[in-house]
Amino acid sequence: MAPTKSSQRFEDLLQFFESEKAKVQQPIAHPDESVNRLSDKDRKNLRRAAVLIPVTRVNADSESHIVLTVRSANLKSHPGQISLPGGTAETQDVDEAATALRESHEEIGLHPQHVEVLGPIGEMAMPSGYRVTPVVGLIEQDLEFVPCPIEVADIFEAPLDLVLDPDAYQHAYVNYKNEKRAVLELNYGEYRIWGATAAILYHLAREV
Repeated sequence: MAPTKSSQRFEDLLQFFESEKAKVQQPIAHPDESVNRLSDKDRKNLRRAAVLIPVTRVNADSESHIVLTVRSANLKSHPGQISLPGGTAETQDVDEAATALRESHEEIGLHPQHVEVLGPIGEMAMPSGYRVTPVVGLIEQDLEFVPCPIEVADIFEAPLDLVLDPDAYQHAYVNYKNEKRAVLELNYGEYRIWGATAAILYHLAREV
């Protein structure tokens, strides 16, 4: 039986992390150069953070997906937007993967023992004052997630073959600090994935 597009993308992902290319992590860029300049201005003083990109394994009954969250409307930062589980590094975190796993456990109830970490994919400087490292991890299908009601309004899964298709991303514009800024967006059903989350996933798609 010929491999499906999803299973091929999943294999491409695994092969990427086995390659030398994965060891040379490239900075993750914003689509707007003015935001890049603003973010990079004081990079070394930015607070460290990490997010997890949870990828479900392919099996005979289901294709691979990436788990995403909808942020609570009550949050002060980016309410209602689509995000990856993660947050600020704490002193007990030994590395970025530890931060991503701890925060994912807190936000969506994903236990670290259920995640096979493949590795980080670079670092993104944010104008909000953070350096965010995305970490890719494999999880089994049909895990039960428990959203933290304070932070997470919803949890959903987007197809891996869509997320890893660079041509699926579009440019859009938002107002940031009274200026028009370019952003990337990826649409899946009722969900609009945009901003830093879309930039991170687009970077992964380009790398793979």
